[in-house]
Amino acid sequence: MSLLQEICANRAKQVEEKKALYPIALLEKSAYFKAETVSLNTYLNRSDKSGIIAEFKRKSPSKGIINAYADVKDTTISYMQGGASALSVLTEPTYFDGKDEDLTEARKANYCPILRKDFIVDEYQILEARSIGADAILLIAATLDKQRLQQYHSTARELGLEVLIEVHSEEELELLPSSDFVLGVNNRDLKTMEVNLQTSIILASKLDKSLTLISESGLHSPEDILRLREHGYKGFLIGEAFMRSAHPGRELARFVQELRAAE
Repeated sequence: MSLLQEICANRAKQVEEKKALYPIALLEKSAYFKAETVSLNTYLNRSDKSGIIAEFKRKSPSKGIINAYADVKDTTISYMQGGASALSVLTEPTYFDGKDEDLTEARKANYCPILRKDFIVDEYQILEARSIGADAILLIAATLDKQRLQQYHSTARELGLEVLIEVHSEEELELLPSSDFVLGVNNRDLKTMEVNLQTSIILASKLDKSLTLISESGLHSPEDILRLREHGYKGFLIGEAFMRSAHPGRELARFVQELRAAE
């Protein structure tokens, strides 16, 4: 079993437990469930924004502990003040030490698009995302067949959530819906776990130019952003490069200043 399969299997067990504790009728009573959402797609295409989706995460399976003590409210506010276009918040608990409450705290403190970064294996999680204040969800093509990917996409859109679909290879492009999503290219090879920005560059030539494209994993410098922009990318998901700092928001602000100076 691959690490990704292991994470998804574990997440499926957790979701079954949560269904018993928090039935859908309870999720629908959340103040966020019918609230207006903020468009990730719109913010990524704004010319006055950096395109950076700044991620809050405490640890990862590949890197271990990244920042165990960061405060989600302080970090996400400083991210937005530093020039991020949007936020990504990890909510997977076992491998990333995330919590649904992290996203809700970010929601309370910020008016901006917030992506729920998780491993969605059940439609329940989409309603859950709406109830905790997310504006968009992540669907990982490698973890879903075409039918489920299309169904989850439809459910999310019906609930007013935008969808970031993540691919790792050209083969996964065949699973995509016809329209109405943001496309993320993850530069991490799922077999070797190695990261290479060439993945984004190679896939860019095979993608629909009308899509809003996001590059994920392995982005460390303003030069990476400028290079990827040349290939049509509008969004750049960055977490570890900021979260390793004692002050992630300051690190992002410095990054954005360097980016603007290089533009």
